[in-house]
Amino acid sequence: MSECPHCHSTEDQVKAGRNRSGSQRYLCKACNRRYTPEPKPQGYPEAMRRQAVQMYVDGLNFRRIARILGVCHRTVINWVNAYAARLDERPPVPAEALGVNELDELFTFVGEKKKGFTSSHK
Repeated sequence: MSECPHCHSTEDQVKAGRNRSGSQRYLCKACNRRYTPEPKPQGYPEAMRRQAVQMYVDGLNFRRIARILGVCHRTVINWVNAYAARLDERPPVPAEALGVNELDELFTFVGEKKKGFTSSHK
């Protein structure tokens, strides 16, 4: 028999259904409170959450990650947003100065376009 966590009585404990995760609920007739002595964990494991964030960082979109993991895409979005909220505002500073820096270039023309023909086409 189980013990009420509120009044610690072991007498007059009756079953009172199950919760969403399937754990047995009890009603203590002494203090008239309901409790679950051994609740099952709810939610998804932390390893699955980390895997989803890693897949997102690797370039997969939310719906593809959701299909692979078997969860709702909105759940994946919530996991990624929660992880991003825990990050610092500023990026980490390297411990030592970098020796070689690379930079990709993008050339764009800002100004007036040529209006005449550039070939011998008339």
